[in-house]
Order: sequence, then structure tokens, then C-alpha cells
Amino acid sequence: MRKGIHPENYRMIAFKDMSNGDVFLTRSTADTKETLEVEGVEYPLVKLEISRTSHPFYTGKSKLIDAAGRIDKFKSKYAKLKK
Repeated sequence: MRKGIHPENYRMIAFKDMSNGDVFLTRSTADTKETLEVEGVEYPLVKLEISRTSHPFYTGKSKLIDAAGRIDKFKSKYAKLKK
């Protein structure tokens, strides 16, 4: 392995899934300005929109989110090709 290409600033960081509040700790070099106290110790915080505890692949629960009627727009757009 080449020397000097790997970061030296690994430290414990708290990752928080904002959709369900799950927090897990791991080592990372991610830069962050926020902190979170976990079991009396303060860690840098990285906020996630989705993680292993909320992703449908891992949970087995499928969610269908229709933002601004995208599915209806798609169906109406391609309905004329169906005929």
C-alpha cells in the first residue's frame, strides 16, 4: 500500500437517522459542526435522511411517496401510448 494517501483524523462520530431518530456510532473522517451527547460523551454529529433502520430494503416495508402527483403525471403522459 502507498504511504501518505490515507487520512489520519479518524475519530468516533455519531450518525443520526432523522426519519426515525436512530443513532449509531462509528469511526469516520467526516467534517461536521454539530455535536450530540450519547451516554454522557459528546460526539460530532452527522445527520442522515435514511439509514439501515429506515431503508425499505432492510426493514422490508415499502413506502410509496407521491410528491406533487408524479405518478399521475406519468400515467397520463403514457396512457395515450397504451391505446
